[in-house]
Amino acid sequence: MTPTATYRLQLQPDFPFSAAAHAVPYLAGLGVSHLHLSPVLEAVPGSRHGYDVVDHGRVRAELGGEEGLRELARTARAHGLGLVVDIVPNHMAAVPRLNRALWAVLREGAESPYARWFDIDWAAGGGKVLLPVLAGPVGDEIGRLRVDGEVLRHGEQEFPLRAGTAHLPVPELLDAQHYRLGWWRLARTELNYRRFFTISELIGVRVEDPEVFAATHGKILELVRDGVVDGLRVDHPDGLADPAAYLERLSAAAGGRWTVVEKILTGAEPLPADWAVAGTTGYDALHRIDGLFVDPMGAAELIGRYREYAGPAGDRGGDWTSTVRRAAYRVVTHELAAETALLTRLAVRICAGDPALRDHAPWALHAAVRELLVRVPVYRPYVTADGPCTEAARETLPDAVVRDAKAAFSVPEEASAVDVVRDLALGRLGGGPDRAAFCTRFAQTASASRAKSVEDMAFYRYVPLISANEVGGDPGHPAVAPDEFHAFCARLARDWPAAGTALTTHDTKRSADVRARIAVLTECPEQWSWLLVELERVTPATAPDAHLAWHAWQTAYGCTELPPREMAARLEPALLKAVREAGLSTSWTEPDPAYERAVTDFVAAGPAASNGPVREALERFAGTLDRYVRANVLGAALVQLTMPGVPDLYQGTEREYVALVDPDNRRPFRHAPENGASNEKVELTAVALRLRRERPEVFGESGTYTPLSARGPAAAHCLAFCRSGEVVTAVTRLSLRLAESGGWRGTELALPDDGPWTDLLAPGRKFTGATVTMAELFAGRPVALLSRVGREGPAARA
Repeated sequence: MTPTATYRLQLQPDFPFSAAAHAVPYLAGLGVSHLHLSPVLEAVPGSRHGYDVVDHGRVRAELGGEEGLRELARTARAHGLGLVVDIVPNHMAAVPRLNRALWAVLREGAESPYARWFDIDWAAGGGKVLLPVLAGPVGDEIGRLRVDGEVLRHGEQEFPLRAGTAHLPVPELLDAQHYRLGWWRLARTELNYRRFFTISELIGVRVEDPEVFAATHGKILELVRDGVVDGLRVDHPDGLADPAAYLERLSAAAGGRWTVVEKILTGAEPLPADWAVAGTTGYDALHRIDGLFVDPMGAAELIGRYREYAGPAGDRGGDWTSTVRRAAYRVVTHELAAETALLTRLAVRICAGDPALRDHAPWALHAAVRELLVRVPVYRPYVTADGPCTEAARETLPDAVVRDAKAAFSVPEEASAVDVVRDLALGRLGGGPDRAAFCTRFAQTASASRAKSVEDMAFYRYVPLISANEVGGDPGHPAVAPDEFHAFCARLARDWPAAGTALTTHDTKRSADVRARIAVLTECPEQWSWLLVELERVTPATAPDAHLAWHAWQTAYGCTELPPREMAARLEPALLKAVREAGLSTSWTEPDPAYERAVTDFVAAGPAASNGPVREALERFAGTLDRYVRANVLGAALVQLTMPGVPDLYQGTEREYVALVDPDNRRPFRHAPENGASNEKVELTAVALRLRRERPEVFGESGTYTPLSARGPAAAHCLAFCRSGEVVTAVTRLSLRLAESGGWRGTELALPDDGPWTDLLAPGRKFTGATVTMAELFAGRPVALLSRVGREGPAARA
């Protein structure tokens, strides 16, 4: 069954299955059809996200165990709801004492039956797997190691001992193991197992192996067969060796249940048509919706003012494309140095075994790997060695990229190594173990490189409009024109009508309401500049640099609805994370304590001030824009809830929801009291959700999408569309610019026909005729949801 709408709940010890069950009546009344649960399998104790799975065969005890999950499913079913569960096929926690598969590999080495679970380059480690888990060099830590029976202990960490080695002195004992304990800093260059991005605590899992797939999916598939789980969300498919084959196997095993994938699409990149899924989780929709409420002219002016104020170098935050390229070099040569080294070793071995390729020097192959990885324009190609190379795959490494990569070589003949590496990456040099490994690992490394360099580094370096810096977004071109949005929706309705759509997730850096507020700045860049002048004058501390100040003040403005007492506790961690991810003045692995102290001092005195002239200036400025923020918030919500696809609501976002990057956005869910005061966002959400539930033929996979046109001097300020000839969505965009230009001034919206139509958001309001004036349509609020009179259903009476 395809959901009509899902509601994401972040399960954690402070919000277990029983708490989710308590929220079921409220969520059923809201109008969703399914709960969307974060990962439910056994994870590292205390985990607030569940992506660090340690046992695929058990439901997490801290959440209530399997019986708790089954009881939640029964409660949900009694209220007409189903369950969608997030699964994590790509990786699991690299904690030996909790991960029995990894424990067996460490004890038994490459001969362990569990060795096939993980991508370990045993040769690179001299027959050992590196465990970069020590706080300092092993020579400094050796005194803290102790043998306890057949276990080696280091603080709270435990490692199995190879049979017959427990009696050895510690130095000899270490040498006798199938693993090498090492300083955590060695991971960057010496790691010899595949990990999740740059997180060595999460080890990659080889679900392409049928036995590993069966072992890691048995419990989830049992829950699917038993009717406990109705649908699946697949985390990070780009980490898998062959996503298409995996998804085909999963779909067959799950009986074709509704499944969406957390695939991040870049620009106009399409989702591979052969994937056995309903679509993505919706970051592509998020970008298009957000972009509707960005003024392109104002965004360009804001960029200019940002460059003048912060003065960033072009490749350190001044220019988007240059910033991404520099960040990619940093990630590939530093954070992913071990992964790049593996690809080089594979390429060298392949070339050494082929007389026609033998004269490509190792340094040239290494340079070719580096120069191509930093230029892959999307997350990864989808190919297998000696398999078909599609046009989409070729476009991940097009001729222009190859020419650009070759320019890094002084001698043209040596630059031919780039051609070899491209052909290996696209699987065009035949099959065999090494060629297959290179093709797979290049794609996996490209995905990690793109995620780390764009999402985690460039997004924090290039900050003229921080609301545009979300997964799947394009900060270099943040505005989306209505025609572009309509074209996207038409493709969605045609190709992926049951795909997910999202506005806020557990991974968004700012919630939709925060982004909606910040987006208004593109309509008033001059006023924003004047505000910065005033804030600098009244703030008693100086920012360590203007780049941080610009970012911090936008964050503070976006969060003006937070209670003053919460500002410091929530802004300071988010902004510290921002400067560490940016890596311009400090970082996670090379921190600068003095700089970070200056950051927290400035944030406490300025952006996070709970009272005084700074807070007053921010609130005064925010107050002048509140009506325009309201238009953005309501407009984005209504568009997501009625466009093609299945809307996923993140916990609490039916109300005003102010949240920053994790862990701020992963706080335990608290739903509104049953008799609590409502507001127009809650009412809009409930009306739209109930309408979707009651009219699946209008919004479901057979539903149609038709753009509607406004006519008149302010036509560009309206976005409208009709679903299946029955329901019309109309929203106001760029409302501040609209007000400055004199309002609607007779602009009209062409309706599908004479109606009559009723506004479900304002019961009693009816419209007849082929057109309606925008001033009349938006007389009470900046959005409207029209349904044919007599077909509006119970939703109109919500």
